[in-house]
Amino acid sequence: MKKIYQYKLFAAAFAILALASCNYEEINTNPFEMTDEEGTMDGIAMGGLVTAMQKSVFPTGTQADDTDPVNAYQIAYNLSADAWSGFIGINNTFQGGNCHLNYVIVDSWVAATFSNSYTNLLDPWKKLTASAKENDTPEVAALAQILKISGWHKVLESFGPIPYTAAGKETINVPFDSEETVYTEMLKDLAKAVEELTPKAVSGVKVMADYDLVYEGDATKWVKYANSLMLRLAMRLRSVKPELAKEYVKLAVNHSIGVMTEAGDAAGAGAGAGIVLRNPMFWIADNYNDARVGTSILAYLMGYEDPRLSAYCQPANSSCTVAVTAFDGKKYQAVPLGHSNTRSDASSTEYDSYYYYSKPNIKGDTPLNWMRASEVYFLRAEAALYWGTEYGKGEPEALYKQGIETSFQENGVTGSVDNYVSSGKKPAANKVSSNKFGFDFAAPTQATAKFEGTQEQKLEKIITQKYIALYPNGQEAWTEFRRTGYPKLNPIVANGNHNSGQINESRGMRRMAYPVSFNGTDQSQEIYQDAVRKLGGADNAGTDLWWAKKN
Repeated sequence: MKKIYQYKLFAAAFAILALASCNYEEINTNPFEMTDEEGTMDGIAMGGLVTAMQKSVFPTGTQADDTDPVNAYQIAYNLSADAWSGFIGINNTFQGGNCHLNYVIVDSWVAATFSNSYTNLLDPWKKLTASAKENDTPEVAALAQILKISGWHKVLESFGPIPYTAAGKETINVPFDSEETVYTEMLKDLAKAVEELTPKAVSGVKVMADYDLVYEGDATKWVKYANSLMLRLAMRLRSVKPELAKEYVKLAVNHSIGVMTEAGDAAGAGAGAGIVLRNPMFWIADNYNDARVGTSILAYLMGYEDPRLSAYCQPANSSCTVAVTAFDGKKYQAVPLGHSNTRSDASSTEYDSYYYYSKPNIKGDTPLNWMRASEVYFLRAEAALYWGTEYGKGEPEALYKQGIETSFQENGVTGSVDNYVSSGKKPAANKVSSNKFGFDFAAPTQATAKFEGTQEQKLEKIITQKYIALYPNGQEAWTEFRRTGYPKLNPIVANGNHNSGQINESRGMRRMAYPVSFNGTDQSQEIYQDAVRKLGGADNAGTDLWWAKKN
């Protein structure tokens, strides 16, 4: 990792805006976004704002942005949710092991999560909304709303209460809203955006095509994505606000254009509008050599003999003495969460070092996906399982299988879904006998992929297959694990230097604590205390969020 410490001041400064600032415009300037003076010709200013928002949903950038977006992604997501979800194993050790990977909150890292997917979207959203009103282009405001929610819901699901209804207003003290309020308003705002964009989609109108890195102005795909995002957020509330959830699930799946159904509907940052973005996870794994495959995802891929194994994971280095031969004849090994071993390099004589374990199979031009159609099928399967076919627009089992099939397509692999689900195979145990780098994990569950059993057992299968399909979107996987308790994950290693005081090790990290800057002044202290009251528990990593109290 490079430049990690420069982000400490950067992130803390941006976090303050959510509470109190007398210099509002200055502190709300995205460093990766053009200024008004830089973009005054023919819509370039508005287009640059769209591009800036898309690059901030998850931090990413072009080659010209150098490693700043890579570093931002690493400390905001890779060293937290990507690891907590079991997708990514971090073969390096940071801060002497006193960090997120060992269940210790690092203030500058959580500040980066808040700033990168909240603060950096706030100002361009404000400007786009104002400009759209002035120029009578409501479809641009609708697009900005979708992009804002794409980033902000991740912050909501990392911390809890956030400023929403008063966000963007010219006020010194910005109050936080409860999670229930934010979800309700996000769903309303998505519905309005869909309503605005639908006529444009029907008539074939392009929206900001020259600056849209995701869909190049295709309004139909934006409607599908917005409906799918609406479905995702509605299902988040299935247990805590079922009637509201059902209302918006129906609205999404019954819409005339509907939700994502094909691999080509995927939303994310990759190549579009003549711009090619670099996937930060590739840089972290291959250039920084800081990331490998996590043990939990490998347990499912190996045990189920999943054809996505080679699409997700590179074989271990030939020097790795503890790699396990998989069904495809190649050898793989993964890194556990919570170890306290420093990274060895290629010159090391410790050939069982984590350095030699399997890297994620991510290239520089692999899209950094926000959402894909496979996830949508699993969301619909869950809705149909609990509320009936009218909510999923199909039978649960058929939707479940279609989710697996679509994930195969998204990852360029082939295989019989019927054979896959009926194989009776179970996730794998993993034991590495090494004095320094060893671990011993039983299979995380005995659940097969066959769609049978009780409603709860079927839910585990739906969420487990959604987990596999989500890879490597650790943020969404971590969120769904907290909501449902699935999939079952390997625990943090027993000999790691981890903090177990606030964290139940089987339930994992439940949220991020607010950055310390949020309660740094008398004015912000009052707002901070109100946010914690709305949270309903202590401001630490062991407190459950509103929708995440089941498991």
